[in-house]
Amino acid sequence: MSKVAIVFTDGVEEIEGLTVVDLVRRAKIQIDMISIKDTKTIEGSHGISFQTDMLYKDADIDSYDMLVLPGGPGTQNLKAFKPLHEDIIKFNAAGKNIAAICAAPTVFGMLGLLEGKNACSYESCEEGLVGAKVLRDEVVTDGNITTSRGVGTAIAFALRLVELLKSKEEADALGKSIMYKL
Repeated sequence: MSKVAIVFTDGVEEIEGLTVVDLVRRAKIQIDMISIKDTKTIEGSHGISFQTDMLYKDADIDSYDMLVLPGGPGTQNLKAFKPLHEDIIKFNAAGKNIAAICAAPTVFGMLGLLEGKNACSYESCEEGLVGAKVLRDEVVTDGNITTSRGVGTAIAFALRLVELLKSKEEADALGKSIMYKL
């Protein structure tokens, strides 16, 4: 069974992170909410607080099949957290799936992982997609890297992750079950 790690920090766009968690869990895929802080409590960018499952320092990141970064103003915290960078680079080198939405794809750009790849992000963050061919699609998957644009594309992003981990048929059935784009 596939395992997903989704990394949270203060300032995250709540919808971008929690939509992924909700839909991936509906697809019966294990997804662990992991805080890069010293506490499991996250304060989202719109004042919504929630609890993660564990702390980054306690997580066995290598045991996961996919690493997901939600965006928002908290992306600056992700850019400053060196242990995450090392793991993203390891995942990419191993061909494991990495995914990010909104401002978070700029973390991949900062790490040099988008060179020659197709990618997308929140419009005002596109300059951070260093080396990428910037697209305006809702979700872009190029090899093992999946990127998406923002809150309005969070469901499409989550369904793409389900497709990558299970199948297009299961992702489509899940989309239909939640009345998505009928």
